[in-house]
Amino acid sequence: MELTIYLAGEIHSDWRAKLKDQASSLPYTLHFTGPMENHSRSDDIGEEILGKQPNAIFKDDAASAFNNLRTQVLMQKSDLVIALFGEQYKQWNTAMDASAALTMNKPLILIRPEKLHHALKELSRKATVTVETPEQALKAVSYIFETE
Repeated sequence: MELTIYLAGEIHSDWRAKLKDQASSLPYTLHFTGPMENHSRSDDIGEEILGKQPNAIFKDDAASAFNNLRTQVLMQKSDLVIALFGEQYKQWNTAMDASAALTMNKPLILIRPEKLHHALKELSRKATVTVETPEQALKAVSYIFETE
């Protein structure tokens, strides 16, 4: 059995690379996908496809359309979504992606530090599982593969 996992969350740290590295030693196959991690490319994709926009608001709107398309397609093809809420960055995109996963009826592992418990309590109750670290999320995925 193989799983495809959409990794939702901030793109400013290396949490995905660390999780993928840890997963590479597991005795089963996990495929990972997620948002565009190149921040400049994500911000500029609308103009790259549609051409120069009249102002920053239109530029953001154009980029959002293509980023939403990417998220929707890749998330729909995923078996599971892991959404990381970190403490350092604003987490609007993570909240949107976690909500999209729930709307698509995708199993959702929500990673949120204890510090964010209150702010994310409703979303946490909707998630399939809530953990505090990426390592715990990977252990939850590993449990899926256990036979005994």
